[in-house]
Amino acid sequence: MHGPLCLLTVHAHPDDEASKGAGTVARYHAEGVRTVLVTCTGGEEGDILNPAMDTPEVRRDIGAVRAAELAAAADVIGYDVVEMLGYRDSGMPDSPANADPACFAQAPLDEAVGRLVAIVRRERPQVVVTYGDDQRGYPHPDHLRAHEVTVAAFDAAGDPDAYPDAGSPHQPLKLYYIGWSRAQMLARHEKFLELGLESPYAERIADGWLDRVAAVEPTTAIRLAGFEHVRQQALRAHATQVDPTSSFWFGLPEDAEREVFAENTYVRARSLVDAPLPEDDLFAGVRDLAVTRSGATQA
Repeated sequence: MHGPLCLLTVHAHPDDEASKGAGTVARYHAEGVRTVLVTCTGGEEGDILNPAMDTPEVRRDIGAVRAAELAAAADVIGYDVVEMLGYRDSGMPDSPANADPACFAQAPLDEAVGRLVAIVRRERPQVVVTYGDDQRGYPHPDHLRAHEVTVAAFDAAGDPDAYPDAGSPHQPLKLYYIGWSRAQMLARHEKFLELGLESPYAERIADGWLDRVAAVEPTTAIRLAGFEHVRQQALRAHATQVDPTSSFWFGLPEDAEREVFAENTYVRARSLVDAPLPEDDLFAGVRDLAVTRSGATQA
């Protein structure tokens, strides 16, 4: 083990860090793990979904507004470091923004990987989290690119012959993809019905959405243990991106939300340490390695 425990997450846009795994990061931060967020784009193409924020002033300076929202959400979650990869939002598939030479989707792969490698080598995480290779549920160009860049950087960061000007080599030990639990989403849908509420999941489930977003069974479940509320608090920090009246995000009473959203799930994509599946800790095997090496040093 070299250095303290460190978790690095790679997300495409401001607000992704809030909707995907916020409680996990908050829990690890509270335990003393160093937490690093890499956001690949500025979110300039995201819609303004909160009518109260849809003003000429906000639209004129949307990049700065989204940056401020990201900083506020990261503070709520407990990220120690926020790094911007430096690309423009590519917009939704087949939109004109896809062709902007400054956007993430148009970035040369070697350049983007090099930028992320430099961050990985500087922060030296043992665990890296990003999106999976099956993104049929939300095939946004920036999410696809984030996956491609992160997977390449996971290996390149530890290769002394790759990106020699990006810092001293550092090999992360585990790579995870954000996982969506079919059981958890169905439980949330059923809780709406149980409480006599209209479920925002009903139409999505009927059109096969679950088959697309939850096609891969999670390998790893992180109990949030008192951090269930963090996701919603962080989402509210993205005042332009998230409608506070949205039933999808905020439709359940707080106690019901805690009950059905008690864990975050992940798919383990790579592990260079011995850690049997299923897991309940992203650092499973890494902690054992730290203890073993510490004991060997003391001996």
